[in-house]
Amino acid sequence: MEYENLIFELNTNIGIIKFNRPEALNALNMDLLKELSLVLDEIAENEDIKVLILTGEGDKSFVAGADISELAAFNALEAKNFSQSGHMAIGKIEQLPIPAIAAVNGFALGGGTEVALACDFIYASKNAKFGLPEITLGLVPGFGGTQRLPRLIGVNLAREMIFTGKIIYAEEAEKIGLVNRVFEREDLMKETLKTAEAIAEKGKVSLRAAKQTVFSGMDVDLNTGCKIEMNAFGLCMASEDAREGTTAFLEKRKAKFTGKLV
Repeated sequence: MEYENLIFELNTNIGIIKFNRPEALNALNMDLLKELSLVLDEIAENEDIKVLILTGEGDKSFVAGADISELAAFNALEAKNFSQSGHMAIGKIEQLPIPAIAAVNGFALGGGTEVALACDFIYASKNAKFGLPEITLGLVPGFGGTQRLPRLIGVNLAREMIFTGKIIYAEEAEKIGLVNRVFEREDLMKETLKTAEAIAEKGKVSLRAAKQTVFSGMDVDLNTGCKIEMNAFGLCMASEDAREGTTAFLEKRKAKFTGKLV
């Protein structure tokens, strides 16, 4: 399917979404959110895709936030609907059965930081900038920032960023645990693809189980989380990939995971 505001590419078993509104620094509007929701449904249904990378088209911006020219005309109900559309689309990244990596190549402000937060982890170029500056517009983050950011970096640091609307560079984002690794701009996609390829070599069942187990365990007590893990471990042992992995270890060779989900 062709998209007007996104570019979707398939690199063997790695999907790549590029936000493609460079004239607006890839800002999120309703049309882009609808397309994002559709492409994520397409990816979720494609069992050949094992990892997803999200990045921005161009050298300046990942996603520079919501499109203020559209947002400024909303009434209260339209604003709530816009927020709901953003939550639905961005939530699908988090709910994907495969790992998703944000490759932040420039501005990731407001909705851009919120898109990145919904990914499983974030790589960034040195020129990347992060922030939730909605407070400077008389607003609050509307696509999950008030919920996901405190869970990732801690409540106090998140409150400081949200209350002040300050923007931080990639190196500070790495120090506070928002970003996993920082690269030179020209190396970002190469290094992100390297990690994606390493992940894609792993078994499909165990990748899905690992993502779901971590996600499901975040909001429960430790005992419940451990029970979720036990069940996932048992289910993995029933897969073709678990048999291949254990056999390869005993035979002192590299495992070749080709198993299916069913």
